[in-house]
Amino acid sequence: MIASHGSLAPERYKYSEVIKITSSRENQLGEGGYGVVFKGRLSNGCLVAVKFLHDCKESGDEFVNEVMSIGRTSHINVVSLFGFSLEGSKRALIYEFMPNSSLDKYIYSENPKEILGWERLYVIAIGIARGLEYLHHSCNTRIVHFDIKPQNILLDKDFSPKIADFGLAKLCHTKESKLSMTGARGTIGFIAPEVYSRTFGVVSIKSDVYSYGMMLLEMVGGRKNVKSTVTKSSEQYFPDWIYDHFEKEDGLQACEVTSGVEDIAKKMTLIGLWCIQVLPMHRPSITNVLEMFERSLDALDMPPKQNFSELL
Repeated sequence: MIASHGSLAPERYKYSEVIKITSSRENQLGEGGYGVVFKGRLSNGCLVAVKFLHDCKESGDEFVNEVMSIGRTSHINVVSLFGFSLEGSKRALIYEFMPNSSLDKYIYSENPKEILGWERLYVIAIGIARGLEYLHHSCNTRIVHFDIKPQNILLDKDFSPKIADFGLAKLCHTKESKLSMTGARGTIGFIAPEVYSRTFGVVSIKSDVYSYGMMLLEMVGGRKNVKSTVTKSSEQYFPDWIYDHFEKEDGLQACEVTSGVEDIAKKMTLIGLWCIQVLPMHRPSITNVLEMFERSLDALDMPPKQNFSELL
């Protein structure tokens, strides 16, 4: 498989080389359900982030297949895969290093100095949508990510966003819109309803749109850091809380939005609410999302409020 991809294939490293690249796993950057990430440096001096996957018992065929597909992606808003290592159950992925960490560090921050401004947040939201559109429509192999969330959006030195962590990604080898899947995958709070229950519809690229919408709402709501105004938010479905406040015109005050950036916050909220429609057929495609960002706020309609029991 590596030979068939020729120069397009990511470089394969020996496991011992990967250990050396990370200085014996000295500088840990983070840890998730699928592995641990360490900072490293290639022989040419290039900084990298190396993800050591937890020991895997199954064959490496699927791992190599996904490595090849993701390795062939090239987009300013998708993190670049430089190389990999596969020796039995030991597996590692070598990605470009992102100096400004992940989006969640900023939107949930208590320290105002670390919080991104609204204008930059807006540009980041559009960049993530462009990255998703590339994965869904412009790749040689369509990729559905299945784990879009702030923790998986990395920021480069200029705070440009890059979609990362394809551990749950599903590849569609043709341009089919539906996916056959067994079991749910993703992160609670961001998983589309149809992923954990087919009652809501088929799993497709629209499942990523739902996760993107939930993330947009967290970008608007999560950055407010006003605990006094959300004492009951834990008792209410988060999007309902945003929807109700938005209708009453007091939601933006709760999110500390000043008049100068009110349109930005309103547009992000409206687009987010459209993306999280319970039934996939009612959600926009990610291409439509980008078109919505280009429209004026007055040209965007308020989406219908969702009611799970009525839809079921």
